[in-house]
Parts: sequence; structure tokens; C-alpha cells
Amino acid sequence: MYVKLSSSFSWTLITLIISFCIFHTHSDINSDPQISECSPTYGNYTNGDTFSDNLDTFLTNLTSPKSFHGGFYNITAGKNSGVDQVNGIAFCRGDVSSSVCDTCLSTAAKGIRESCPNQKEAIIWLNECMVRYSNRSIFGSLEMVPRTFNYNFNNVSDPTRFNAKLSTLLSSLQTEAARGNSEIKFADGSTKMGDFETIYALVQCTPDLSLIDCSDCIEIAINTIPHCCEARQGAFIWYPSCTLRYEIYPFYHVNVSNSSVVRPPLPPPETNNTSGNTGKGSDRTKIVLVVVDVVVVVLCLAAVFLILGCCVLRRKTWKKVETSGSINEVNFGESLQFDFDTIRAATNDFSDADKLGQGGFGAVYKGLLSNGVQVAVKRLAKNSGQGEIEFKNEVLLLARLQHRNLVRLLGYCLERDERLLIYEFVPNTSLNHFLFDLDKRGVLDWETRYNIIIGIARGLLYLHEDSRLRIIHRDLKASNVLLDEKMIPKIADFGLARLFQVDQTQGDTNIVAGTYGYMSPEYALLGLFSAKSDVYSFGVLVLEIITGRKSMSMIEDDYSEDLIRWVWRKWSEGKTIDVIDETIPTSSWSEITRVVHISLLCVQEEATDRPTMSAVVTMLSSHSSTLPVMTHPAYITRKVPLRNLSERHSSSISKSVDSDVQYDDLSSQVTVLR
Repeated sequence: MYVKLSSSFSWTLITLIISFCIFHTHSDINSDPQISECSPTYGNYTNGDTFSDNLDTFLTNLTSPKSFHGGFYNITAGKNSGVDQVNGIAFCRGDVSSSVCDTCLSTAAKGIRESCPNQKEAIIWLNECMVRYSNRSIFGSLEMVPRTFNYNFNNVSDPTRFNAKLSTLLSSLQTEAARGNSEIKFADGSTKMGDFETIYALVQCTPDLSLIDCSDCIEIAINTIPHCCEARQGAFIWYPSCTLRYEIYPFYHVNVSNSSVVRPPLPPPETNNTSGNTGKGSDRTKIVLVVVDVVVVVLCLAAVFLILGCCVLRRKTWKKVETSGSINEVNFGESLQFDFDTIRAATNDFSDADKLGQGGFGAVYKGLLSNGVQVAVKRLAKNSGQGEIEFKNEVLLLARLQHRNLVRLLGYCLERDERLLIYEFVPNTSLNHFLFDLDKRGVLDWETRYNIIIGIARGLLYLHEDSRLRIIHRDLKASNVLLDEKMIPKIADFGLARLFQVDQTQGDTNIVAGTYGYMSPEYALLGLFSAKSDVYSFGVLVLEIITGRKSMSMIEDDYSEDLIRWVWRKWSEGKTIDVIDETIPTSSWSEITRVVHISLLCVQEEATDRPTMSAVVTMLSSHSSTLPVMTHPAYITRKVPLRNLSERHSSSISKSVDSDVQYDDLSSQVTVLR
């Protein structure tokens, strides 16, 4: 089911053929993935030691005949053995039988041993069950990390209507599942989209969760859908504490009579012919059936080869677009391309009165299209040496990214030596215009600031993990976060962004470009960047949002105390309250202190010590989980003055014009050549 097809008539025929093949042969269309995560955080074990023996006890319990109590088991093996104690949880999907549950758990027990041979914490998800264990307490605890998902590559024809129907269905199932008992918290159901289409869904929590925790877990899973699986015909989302799945076909065990899926009629059953007429007529029927089967198999094989050929061709085309050195090879279709005269008219011939700002790579103008839609137009400077790279990055990346916390690219223009990017217009300009303006800062109460923080976090999570591409932004800062009319944040300016391969964890560059105060030490000193570099920038930005101070504004000379040092010192002295912006009401201090803790985790000196953005989102969303202990933030243990830092790179520091630009604000931006 997870093959991406076009909407053309030929591909529709292939889809119908494959569906017919599936139903004709009566095979199970539900794949049974095995997805495992092995955590090194809580240590390793060796075969034959105490933990290994306790783990064997736990897994053996799963493979032996059990009393079926809704398919949920929580087992402790090796009580009172400290860090060698094994706390295990296993549960099966609420709609499966005890025999199916036993089989799934046996498979999971074997799979988790093979996938995670010596980690003291691991989890494995299968289609019909889940198994996890740890040497720490995991019973009755809401846990949202790790997380994984899978989705159907086919898109729905009417996303707006589909999303509305799906949202209503999942909300109903969320309530039903959360109200379950200590043996099962599960709900499934369906809703009709029309005469011939139905959405099927299920949600489930580990039943050791409270009603509130179960509801929260499913809520987070539901909120993941727009980030990972928007407009998809189906998705499967796994968390340690809950799961969610929906499809446009019945995948769970339902009453067949209630199913709205129309299957091809089966061949008529054989009947006893008392007249003894079993000669030519019967043989002819058998021949016809054999021919039909052969034709079906041939059509199936042909369809598969066509699909594979299309995928290979598309992959080659995709690679060509990503690696091409010429922007003219980029083709996003007529729907994204604007003609120059249209944009010139929309901006009053790029009038200074409509200029929103001036950045290092060009100016940004406010425009009004003929249909009444307001836009922001970035006009790339013709004399910019890096302008074409900037333009290429933003077009290639933004055209493929769709998230409520990312600025949306509406189109582009390549005409008359002009290179223009057309964005949605965001009326409240950028975050820095509110945050660092004493008159406007009062608008940012704590609730607004918190929503901005978690919105930025979700946008970064989408870039790092949830989109089909893995993207490192490399220039996250207050001026690159736009605020819409509802103060919803949107990450902007992808000119320095880098695309990572699926298995790539780190990149390096000879040109370190970005903004001091937001740069991670490994990037500023060595040119190394990764998702953890963005995490560092996020941590600095959160400190700015909480304190109302710029990261570099406190420096009076090369060795003065910057924002991170100041916050860390106050935190260490137990005076965190001193760093909170005085315009924020005091009733929120306990929650703010927790967010300060999270931000300091993000700016730790070693990249490996910083949390992932998925962990950050979980910590921000859950107010009950215990936060990890932090180490020293970056630049605390090594006091490196900015002058020496630049000398170490044998280069000068260049700053661009400080301006009011929102879409390409490069104020305080530096470039260091290594």
C-alpha cells in the first residue's frame, strides 16, 4: 500500500490492478513492520551478567502461554538488583485475539534481542504489539521519546474535508480510549467520507497511564499528523506510551458485514453434480480460471515493474535537481512561477515605500497581487556573490516544505536576470521587533512567549525529523522568526540551510556563516554543523525570549559576561528569577524556570549532551517529567574572546547592514573563512 503513484489514468489502472491482485489472492494487505530503538543513555550489558539474566526472564515470560488480560503485561525481573533490574512493558493491539497477541509478542521478544543486543533500554513496535524494557522505572509514566511513524505515500483528493473528518473521528476515539480501564485503553472506529470512501482509525495507550496522560499522549500523536503525514491516505504513529493509525481501508478486526470496502466477487463454490456431468463444462471452467489467474499474475508483475521503473526515474530526477549546479534546471511547475511584470506591478515597481527591509543578499518588498493577496517579495541583489546560492537553497528547500511554523513559499520568478522569491505576507514582522522593543515587549505575555517557543521547536523538529528531507537551518535567530496575526511563529530565511542525507549526522564547511551569539562552539571553531547546532541556536533564542535581552548585548568588552554566562551563573546561584523579563507576570515563574532549564540543556558545550528537538518538544509539552541534569553551557569552560576567535580562523569579521528586514535579516551576521 505504501507506493507513491501519480493521479493519471494509467496509474489509476495500475492501482486497481494491484488491488484486484491483492483481493484475488486473498493475501493480507497489512504489512507487519518491526521498528526498534536502542537507547545507550542508561548503559549497556554483556551476555551472562545479571541484567542479561533478568532480561531473559522478562522475554521468556512473553514467549510462554499467558493469561490474556487485554493483552497488557508489566513485569519486573530481578527485583532489588538496582541498575540490573529489568522493568518491562508489553501490550497488544486491542482488537487482536489472544493467539495473535501471543504470536506477536514472541516475535517482538526475539526481534528486540536481535536489534538491541546489549542496551539496557530498548523498544520494538510491530503492527499488532509493542515491547519495551529499561533498568529505570517506566510503569505509569507518560513517555513520548522515541517516536516513529510510517505513512501511505498516496495523497487524498480533498485534504480539507478529509482532515476535518479525520480530526472528528480521532477526537472521539481519543476520549473513548482514555476512559478505558487498567487492562485496556483502546478505541477503533470509522467515518464515511462519501458513498464509496471511509476512514478507519484506532488509538491505544498503555493502560497503566492515567486518563489525563493517555489523553495527552493521543493528543500529541494527533498533533503530529500535520507535521509528518499531512493529506496522506494513511499513517501509523508510534510512541512508547501510545499509538495511532488511520487508513482508507479496514485494517483492524471489524465485522465484515459493516465494511464498506467492495471486494471482487469470489469464484462460485463448487457444487456436487448428481447428474455426473463433470466433463467438458467443468474442464472448460477450470481452464478459464487458470487463464484468469495467469492474466492477473502477468498484470500484477507488469504493474510492479512499471511502478519500480517510475520510482527509479523519479529518484534520478530528484537527485539531478538536488545536485545540479544551475538553478535553471530547477522545475517546480507552472503553478509556482510568477512573471516579472506581475511582481513589478504588485510592488509598485519595487517602490521604496513598499520596502520591508534591506539584507545582505537583497531587499524585501511588500506586494499586493491582482487577486488581493498580500505577499512579501525578496529581490535578490544582482551584485551578491552568494546570491545565487542563497536563491537556489531557498527555492529547493522551501518549495518542498509545508508546516505551520515555517514561512510558506508561494512562488518564484526567473526572468530578465531577476531572481525573486514570493512568500506569504506575515503582518506582525519578526520576533525581534517585539522582543527587543521596550514599548512592544508588553504584548508578549508568558502564554504568548511559551507558544512562540514551542512553535519554533515544532518547526525545527519538522526540519530535522518529520519532513521527507532532513534540513539543518544554521541561522536560527529572533530576526528569522516571523509572527503572523495570531502571533504564531514561522521560521524564515533558509539561505544558509543545508540538506542532509538520510543517514548523515554531521557536515562541515570551510566558510562559517551565521550570527555570533547563536553559533554553537563546534560550528564557530571547527565549521562542524548538525541538528545539534540548531538545538544550540534554539536554546539561545529561548533565553532571549525569557530574558528580553539580546545574546550579545551584555558584552562590554572581549571578556565580559554574555547572556549564557549570566543565566548560568544566576541558575547556579539559585537566582533564576533574576533573569526573567520583568514584564512577565510572577504567577508563571515556576513554569518559566523549567523552560530556562530546558534552554540550558540546549546550549551545553558538547553537542552529544544536547537533546534532540523531539526530546525538546516532549519536555516542553510535558510538565511532569523529570528533566536531565545539565553540564556547563558552551563558552563557560573556555573563555575565548571574539577577537582571538576570528584570529584563529585567520580572517576578518564582516557585519552586514543592520536593518528592519524580516525575510532576509542578516544584521550582526558574520562570515569566518577557515
